Amino acid sequence: MSQQQFAGRDERFLRRYDYGDAWIVAADLGVSEESVDVDVVGDTAIVVVEAGDRVAETEFELPGPDAEAFMKNGVLTLRGAK
Repeated sequence: MSQQQFAGRDERFLRRYDYGDAWIVAADLGVSEESVDVDVVGDTAIVVVEAGDRVAETEFELPGPDAEAFMKNGVLTLRGAK
């Protein structure tokens, strides 16, 4: 397994884990599941977060296409096969 970690402008972390047959990208968004909308188009994730009266949209490239996305405890996780 290998791991990469990135910090954005607001110091929230994005981590990428590579396994032999799969990859995982995890982002600590710090908001509830109801506040997040995620679309995966090819190998791009589009994340929209609504927090109060603020809406933030972020796009980032994934290590591969056809990822599944889920939220738990404020952490967005995207998982895909190699």
